[in-house]
Amino acid sequence: MTASSSLPEQIATRLRRNILRGVLAPGDSIKERDNAIEMGVSRTPLREAVRILAKEGLVVLRPARSSVVADPSLKEARDSVEVLQALETLSGELACVNASDAEIAEIRDLFERHSALSETAEGDALIDLFEVDMEFHTAIARASHNPALAETHAAYLARMWRQRYLSAVQRRARERVRRQHENIVLGLEARDPTRVGAEINAHIAALINNLVRLFEAREAGQPVTSNENNIE
Repeated sequence: MTASSSLPEQIATRLRRNILRGVLAPGDSIKERDNAIEMGVSRTPLREAVRILAKEGLVVLRPARSSVVADPSLKEARDSVEVLQALETLSGELACVNASDAEIAEIRDLFERHSALSETAEGDALIDLFEVDMEFHTAIARASHNPALAETHAAYLARMWRQRYLSAVQRRARERVRRQHENIVLGLEARDPTRVGAEINAHIAALINNLVRLFEAREAGQPVTSNENNIE
């Protein structure tokens, strides 16, 4: 969130973080009046914030009823990740050709920031870790210099926000994520689309595997959180 963010965007950021933390769980109602009072805002900007999250696929709007946090099925989530996998792979391959040296340096900087945070991040700091992770992938899409691709990637990335968060912050997954991110950066610096494409494919394939584990854990009645004992 930046100083230039509008009030609805600031509220959307706060709600989005509550969804990531599980304060607002899949299927939970987002009660306009209660949330407006809690945040000290009027219902109009809150309503606009909910619409922002609905466009991202994190919230489902319901006529004459409270909106609810999206609760996609495994099939819906997996379909979205498969599209995301294709988009990120293509983004990386195009970035090898089109990215400026400055853009690749920015991507390396994001990798270094994520790597440093991953050493100690716990609790609410996991959200900071995750947001740098998503900035890393967004920067690659932007470096493709294909605005249509970057816009579509942003839409699918937002849709998978909570599922990707639960997968990305697992302590047992952090070294794999760090290694794959580093290999992606090295591939970009070498302008090697084959290497970058392969690393991104492997990176997102792990997300698909974790999605299956998330849904299996939930069906078994296990708590679905960022605790390292639940999923990889």
